[in-house]
Amino acid sequence: MKEGVIDVLMYIFSSYADQDDNLPEDRDGIDADLRAAGFDSHEIEKAFAWLDGLAQADDDQSGDQSSIATRVLASEESARLAYGAQGFLLFLEQSGVLTPRLREMVINRVMALESDSEVDIEELKWIVMVVLFNNADDQDENTLMHYEDIVFADQPAVFH
Repeated sequence: MKEGVIDVLMYIFSSYADQDDNLPEDRDGIDADLRAAGFDSHEIEKAFAWLDGLAQADDDQSGDQSSIATRVLASEESARLAYGAQGFLLFLEQSGVLTPRLREMVINRVMALESDSEVDIEELKWIVMVVLFNNADDQDENTLMHYEDIVFADQPAVFH
């Protein structure tokens, strides 16, 4: 079912992220849009639950870490993230795209997907972008666009 939820999230992100406001609060309107696009109601509900969990994780400020701390993935987390995705997550943190708090939100959302299959690097990129745009208050638009370029670039970013 993971693919269905990620597909719904990708559709929501690509449809609404470029709007000036955050995602519309009107779930019925989004639900109707998603149904018209051909998504199953079960997948839509799971995606809404996933987004609700993201909002909850955003509200939880406990457990802030030092930026110099090393994060070791638990065995369950390591099993869920493909090896390349683990490396990409580390790259994003080391390059300053993700703070330790945002990294934890990304890992939390990976673990919230109701599937035992691995999350590959392409799926992780979408999760990262949803988390970043959900926390857009901390960033200006140019920074978010730069992060989007880094996340979706085929080649690693070069920092000067």
